[in-house]
Parts: sequence; structure tokens; C-alpha cells
Amino acid sequence: KSQPLAYRMRPRTLDEYIGQDAIIGKGRLLRRAIQADQLSSVIFYGPPGTGKTTLARVIANTTKRHFSTLNAVLSGVKELREEIEAARERAQFYQKGTILFVDEVHRWNKSQQDALLPWVENGTVILIGATTQNPFFEVNAALVSRSRIFQLTSLNDDDLYTIALQALGDTERGYGAWDVQFEEGALEHLVKVADGDARSLLNALQLAVETSGDAFPPPEGSRIHISFDAAQESIQKRAVLYDKEGDYHYDVISAFIKSIRGSDPDATLYWLARMVDAGEDPKFIFRRMLISASEDVGLADPAALSIVQSAADAFDRIGLPEGRFHLTHAALYLATTAKSNSTMGFFDALRTVEEERQSEVPNHLRDANRDAKGFGHGKGYLYPHAYSDHWVAQQYLPSSLSGRVFYQPSTQGWEATVRLQVQQRREEQLEAVIDDAFVENLSYSPGDSGREQWVRRTTGERSAMLRRVRDELYGSVQLRRHDRVLILNAGHGLLLWEAYRRTPEGLVAAQVKSSEERDYIEHYCQTLGELERPQVTVASPANALKQYEEGLRFEAILARNLFSRAREEAPLIPHLKRRLAPDGLIALAESVPSLGSRLSAFAPPSLSPLLTEAEQSLYEDAGNALTNWVDEDLVALFEAEGFTVA
Repeated sequence: KSQPLAYRMRPRTLDEYIGQDAIIGKGRLLRRAIQADQLSSVIFYGPPGTGKTTLARVIANTTKRHFSTLNAVLSGVKELREEIEAARERAQFYQKGTILFVDEVHRWNKSQQDALLPWVENGTVILIGATTQNPFFEVNAALVSRSRIFQLTSLNDDDLYTIALQALGDTERGYGAWDVQFEEGALEHLVKVADGDARSLLNALQLAVETSGDAFPPPEGSRIHISFDAAQESIQKRAVLYDKEGDYHYDVISAFIKSIRGSDPDATLYWLARMVDAGEDPKFIFRRMLISASEDVGLADPAALSIVQSAADAFDRIGLPEGRFHLTHAALYLATTAKSNSTMGFFDALRTVEEERQSEVPNHLRDANRDAKGFGHGKGYLYPHAYSDHWVAQQYLPSSLSGRVFYQPSTQGWEATVRLQVQQRREEQLEAVIDDAFVENLSYSPGDSGREQWVRRTTGERSAMLRRVRDELYGSVQLRRHDRVLILNAGHGLLLWEAYRRTPEGLVAAQVKSSEERDYIEHYCQTLGELERPQVTVASPANALKQYEEGLRFEAILARNLFSRAREEAPLIPHLKRRLAPDGLIALAESVPSLGSRLSAFAPPSLSPLLTEAEQSLYEDAGNALTNWVDEDLVALFEAEGFTVA
């Protein structure tokens, strides 16, 4: 009882852990890894009080491995070497692995982090790092590349209420032995000011409870009344810091640039004011605006770059505080002028250069001052200034890239005035035939990651129609990396592979109709880790939905031809609804036989009446489950169950 309430109330198991459903909710990758005791190196990243250290403690209570803890503020290379040596001895003599938890891992300098790297790499220890700083900037890149990063976000008010009530009701670790009563609004004030920080809330709750009576603890069963004033005195508003090296710094400049890109002058001025008020270096702001002038405005307004540069030069001469007018001038000009990101075409060209074999320069474009006589370099080149409008159609790209488009002029501002001309000249150039002196092969591309190679291999030789169905289905749902996705009627996995690629930290489950389909999918899963493999169930869709873990819900359910007999399969809809997460989406691609092409439309006039009569008897048969429905009927069936159909 002498320990702080926040320490006493730390969850001991995953079921006691509150919040962070996006990473440890039922079915999530991290939860499955912890339960299976197959955790690989991870780094937990998030604000104070979001449960990073607590989650590490839960892992310590769950794993069969030895669990060691270091605090990077208090420990150095000496303590790290001692832990590594102990881990080596455990592995050598007792065949027992070690999990090493390093709190505040970003506080170690590069050499200290480097000392840990080889032991993480060879598996002597599994690293769990916790940090409030962005690990992609503050942690050794080699450590980051060997770890999964999980971002913990501030808890919402519902989570904080649950944590507070848990502490008030726990007789062993909390205040369940007393009747704690709050004045109206007092508990709500604690939750609001805690602002997503569970530790701050519990510390305030302890202070409010233990200082509201004459002495603590009072006799068991006593009533403790907490007034609104006591709640206010128990918690202070968290300070908002503008750390020029931290995430907040980059988040605000990101919001500023995105407001410019989105042509919102009001938001642009707000974020600019936030930075200036916090003491941001104006040169940094101008630097980002100069980038935006070319990246986001570009050729829609070629003058934008000059205007921002002129404002920056004027600021250098004037300085603060009057120089804020020049900051505002440049920011408002960028926010209100026409936009184009056509300069991004350079990166498409760069990607082509990186992925394909280097093509030889076409012979007619080669330097005629060297080897022109012996090899004919420059022969056939047409000098544009000798032609009308100083332009002539000829091929400038290597022949194997003929017709490749990198620059896409927008319809905005100045660029719109040259758009038609660019397109017309491009069409004319495609007609220009100038043979290269060399045969060029640009089919080579560098090896992709193992994951992408695997996904491409599984899709194999799919028809254009199936690709279109897949693309349209996934275009209708915005999947996040941690989402749980269910594929019904998965077949041989066309929809499955795309879900797997998009949700590496989530869950992909699939229902197939036959063991042959399951075996096909599992064959291609052999190169994947056990935790990464999709969960495949052989059953009918309704039975599969019943077999999943109680409480498991999916953010997205996708299927193709799930309702071929819509009226007969309508009872499946309530099962889908029970497995769909709040705000989840169901995306279906259905073939409607009654709306398909009919033979009578292609028959000679003499046969058309007979075929039409036969088709009517077939398609209008109310007893034919395949043809007795249209798309409006399927929409009505879903709406009857409370769905909104888009």
C-alpha cells in the first residue's frame, strides 16, 4: 500500500490491459505473439502514460523466457555487458532465452546502442525497447530495422474511466475497501485534465482519495467524499511543449505544409502562428516553403518560387518582429495560388532508372563531336530550331521506353495553358521512328523484398477481370496496417494476398469451401513465419463465422460472389453483422445472372422472338435461386438488417 497507486494498478495479464486495441486487441499480431510466447524484438513508442512499460511487464508475466530490465537513464555499457553475459550463460547451460527490456532506450547514445546490436542480431536477447521519442530518428537504424515498431497512442476518455473505476473497485490494490463518492463533475475533471495519460490520472486519483479525509486510511467501509475543488487541486494541466528536435516540431511543420497544399489560408496562418509563437527558426519555415513552392505549386504558378525567395531575402534584411509580414506574405501566396505536383514526375523517372537496366543513348542523340565518322554518332538528329515553332517530332527516349510518360501537366494555372500542346507533341513523337543503333533490354528490375516477391508469385496469371474486381474492392476500403480482415469465399487467394500485404501488423482470416483450396493457400504460406500466416478455415461462410474466437471482430470483410443465391443466403447477413467491428465495412463483388448478356440480343431476327420467350421463362422463374433477384434486392436485404449501403 505504500507504493504509488499507478504502480499497484499495473495490469498483470493481457486481459487486464486497457486500451491500445489497435495493437493488442483480440486477433492482433502482437497479442498473438505474446500469447504464443513467440515475440521477436519490438520497440514501443508513444507519449508518457500510454502503457509502454506496463505492456512490457505483462510480457514478463506471460513469457517462459528470462525477463531482464534496464533503464537507459541509469544504466550504461557495463550493465548491458553483464546482462548479455548472463543471457549467454542461460542459453548455453539451461537452453533458456532472454528478453531484455530497455526503458527510455533513446537515452542511450549511438555507441551504447551499437553495443546491443550484435546480440539482438544473433538472438542472444530479444529486445523490448520503450521510448517517448520517434524511434526512426532517435534509435539506431540497425536496431529499428531488426525490430517491429508499435506506436501507442494517448488513451481515450472511456479507457481512462475504466481505469479509474477499476482502481476504485479493487479491494486488494486500489480503494475498493472504502465507499469513494465524487461530487458531480469531479471524476470527469480528472479524466479530462489527464488528457490520455493513465499514470497522471491514477496519481491524481490517489492524491484526491488520500487527502480528502482527516486521516488515511480510514476504517474499512468508510465513506470518502471527493469534492470538485479537491479534484482540481489534485491534478494540474499538462504542459504542451514545442521540442525543436521532437515529433511535435515535425508534426506542426507538417500540418503547416499540408494546409498550404490543401489551399486553406486560415489553417496556414494558424500553424504558422503556432511555430512563430513557439520560437521556431524563420529560416527553417522559409526553407520548407521554398520546397513547397516547387513540390506543391510547381508549374501551375512558376512565379511562386521567386516570390517565396524574395520574401526570404526581405526577411533577412528586416528581421523580427516586422519580418513576420514577409513570412505571412509568402505563406498566404502559396496557400491561395494554383497547385500542381507534376514535378513528382522526376521521381517516376528516377524509379525507372533504378529499376531497369541502363539503356544506351539513342544514336541520333549522341555527341557528334566524337566518333561521328567511325560510328555515326549524331546521325539523323533533327535540329529543332530549324523547324517551325522551334520543334520537330523525333524520339528522345530510348526505343524500349518509347511512349513512357513521366510528366503529367495539371489543369491548373500556367500549366493548363501548355497542357494541350504537351499532349499533342507527345502524340506526334510517338509516330517518329528513329532506330537506335543498339538493341536495348529494359525488362530487368532489382529484387523486391521477400514479402512482395511472395505476393506477386501467389497472384500468378490472373485475368484482367479478376484484377479489376480486386482493385475495386480494395479501393472501396481504406485498410490500416493493424486492421483485421476476413475474406469469405477466398478461393485460391486472389483477395487474400492483397489483404496480407496491406495489414502486416493485423490479422488476415479466410474461409474456403474445400481442403484443396486450403492446401493451395497453405502451400504458398510455407515461406512465412507461423505468426504471419493467414488463418484459413474450411467451412461454409456461416459456420466459419461461428468458429472464430468469441469477441473477435473484423474491421473489413471482403468477398466475391458470396450471395450468388441472394434470397436463400440472406440468413448469412446477421452473422456478418455480429463479426463486424464498429465502423467496419463489408465490400462485396457480386455477379448478377439476371442482368447478364442474353443470347437473343445476338441472334438473327428470325430466331430472336423464340429465344426471348425461352429466356423469359428461365429468368422470370421465381423458383430459380440464381436468377430471381437483382442488385436492388441484395441492397434491400442488407438495409433490412440495419446496414448503410453505398
